[in-house]
Amino acid sequence: MIEQTLVLVKPDGVARGLVGEVISRFENRGLKIVALKMVKIDTDFSKKHYAAHVDKDFYAGLENFIVSGPVIAMIVEGVDAIENVRKLCGATESKSALPGTIRGDYSHVSYSHADEKGMAIKNIIHASGDKEDAEKEVSLWFSVDELHGYSRSGEEHVF
Repeated sequence: MIEQTLVLVKPDGVARGLVGEVISRFENRGLKIVALKMVKIDTDFSKKHYAAHVDKDFYAGLENFIVSGPVIAMIVEGVDAIENVRKLCGATESKSALPGTIRGDYSHVSYSHADEKGMAIKNIIHASGDKEDAEKEVSLWFSVDELHGYSRSGEEHVF
């Protein structure tokens, strides 16, 4: 089943120069980038994106982090893209992410450390959690005019 999912390279990933590496991971897997942009979001947009977390204790730190610098937003498309992207990202808590995943290779912070410091966990990347989240997040971050259809060479082996 061909799916689309939202991926964000968060401010820490952008600042550390990991954007190309992140994109390469998806493309090397056979997934296709169908939309891509760099944005600096504000607190109002943060509340829309993280609506499920606004009332949670950790939200203030999360908001401060996501608005602290530019974010790379992209839509990744492919067979079972949501599940495949989440596997490539690794566990949300960086210290639990397996080596070979984006978070496992580039971050290591625990929830307890982040809580102790009063900050969001800096884990490089966000990926939609499930089909419902993906649909909501894709339409929040991108207009239909910003999505691009094209064929990749070798696509006959993937799709």
